[in-house]
Amino acid sequence: MQLKVGLLGGGSWGTTVAALVARNAPITLWARDAATVAEINEHRTNHKYLPDAVLPPSLVATTDLEEAVSGVDVLVMGVPSQGFRAVLEQVKPMLRAWVPVISLTKGLELDSGMRMTEIVKEILPGHPVGVLTGPNLAREIMAGQAAASVVAMEDQTIVGELQNVFRSGLFRVYTNDDVIGCELGGVLKNIIAIAVGMGDGQGAGDNTRSALITRGLAEVTRLGVAMGGRAETFAGLAGMGDMIATCTSPQSRNRHVGVELGKGRSIEEIIEQMVMVAEGVKSAPAVMALAEKHGVEMPIAADVYRVVQEGGTASRAFRGLLRVHPGAESEPG
Repeated sequence: MQLKVGLLGGGSWGTTVAALVARNAPITLWARDAATVAEINEHRTNHKYLPDAVLPPSLVATTDLEEAVSGVDVLVMGVPSQGFRAVLEQVKPMLRAWVPVISLTKGLELDSGMRMTEIVKEILPGHPVGVLTGPNLAREIMAGQAAASVVAMEDQTIVGELQNVFRSGLFRVYTNDDVIGCELGGVLKNIIAIAVGMGDGQGAGDNTRSALITRGLAEVTRLGVAMGGRAETFAGLAGMGDMIATCTSPQSRNRHVGVELGKGRSIEEIIEQMVMVAEGVKSAPAVMALAEKHGVEMPIAADVYRVVQEGGTASRAFRGLLRVHPGAESEPG
């Protein structure tokens, strides 16, 4: 029996996942923008977010939330973090009991610091919840290039079924039961990508980039483990894999923000000119609040926070890495 899937969010990654799922199961994509929905249905394209990509004819789009949600066997949430709760509240009366909910969103709720799966558990208690995450640049996947991802959920029977829903062609999907670690890997690497971008924007070399990624991964792992994730998760696709892709690709939104900051532009000017959301900017305050709550030092992330939230300059953003007296490699700093 084919599972019927509803996917909420018509951005680049949401549309890409919908295109992948459409090869395996009936799927309806919901987007707010009527022009985007019409373009998908009539022309099989979404030029605003995925230039040159052709979408499968089996993918149906709608602006009607109930049409996308009612009767589905799996709900996929591709809504940005700061609108995630509001959409889920709207969905609640429309969704059948026990339907699994999978988050694609790599951010934290600003006011509460909650992960998206925690919000799902709060609003939809009893629904199995998980994440699809990894080094997944949407345009490359739509171009047919090989990629790997992780679907994480505590229930291994359900996650095995979902693996078959998401994997397609050269898009390989692995399973994991460490939901916390996988979800935090996707969230926290965005902050480090901004730091790496700030270095690139100032002309830093490969050595600096490598050091920032490595020390950044150490910070991410410390906080992730303190919050209940497993250390080995951060050495896998959801951790190191996603970190490398986000910190090095010109397609990365968070790296782009950092590059432009490194060139001396203001964060307000950069965000105003972006079509898509850079979750690292939105999540930075929540990440630092969590680090303080759990007693974890994150000097690189703290420098990024000062630049994107407190008006600091990118030229001073490397204090967490370039200390005059560094300690042991196993220590923060």
